[in-house]
Amino acid sequence: MTKGFMESFHDLDADVFCLQETKMQPEQAIIDLKGYKQFWNSAEKKGYSGTAVFTRVEPLSVSYGLGIEEHDHEGRVITLEFEEYYLVTVYTPNSQKELARLEYRMSWEEAFKAYLLELDQKKPVIVCGDLNVAHTEIDLKNPKTNRKNAGFTDEERQKFSELLEAGFVDTFRYIYPDVTGAYTWWSYLRKARANNAGWRIDYFLVSSRLAEKIGAATIYNEIFGSDHCPVGLDLK
Repeated sequence: MTKGFMESFHDLDADVFCLQETKMQPEQAIIDLKGYKQFWNSAEKKGYSGTAVFTRVEPLSVSYGLGIEEHDHEGRVITLEFEEYYLVTVYTPNSQKELARLEYRMSWEEAFKAYLLELDQKKPVIVCGDLNVAHTEIDLKNPKTNRKNAGFTDEERQKFSELLEAGFVDTFRYIYPDVTGAYTWWSYLRKARANNAGWRIDYFLVSSRLAEKIGAATIYNEIFGSDHCPVGLDLK
């Protein structure tokens, strides 16, 4: 909020905003967004994880989490049902240093995929979030040195491939299959952002049957204020 969020919010003028890693309880700040409904899912642990959605269009229903006890304490998922589709915002668990949480991450991936496929049987799904994985070598600046690091392990990349194979489309790659140097996250260390030594780990995925409706998939790398930048999706 002190680093230009409201300016970006008004400039982007989106119908729906999805936030990940909010690290707060809703009562910690007054965020007055005229014309938008707000939905928050905060982690039980203070100052950690968390998601939020701000939407102009009132959803038909809203649910929080995956409905699985093991996965629903960290505020990582909000699902909004609209007339023509579901919108899911997600903050995927990080596998952490020395891959301390990789085993849990694999369990999460299976549960999340099953959840999306269940929704997809009812109506198309849009997934927006920090998925904490760079899918292919062109999705990060230094693939060789990061091969076994969190966010670029073979296991995480395989789970992302399996999700796409199950019937989802990476909207950015749908439009820009071969573009390099397109990143959404940069470390705060070693002038990574100035040198564009980044990773593309923030995505909009859509059910395959929505692919023909993709109008634009945008990375707003000119917006600062976080170690991530926003990504956008326009649907026809």
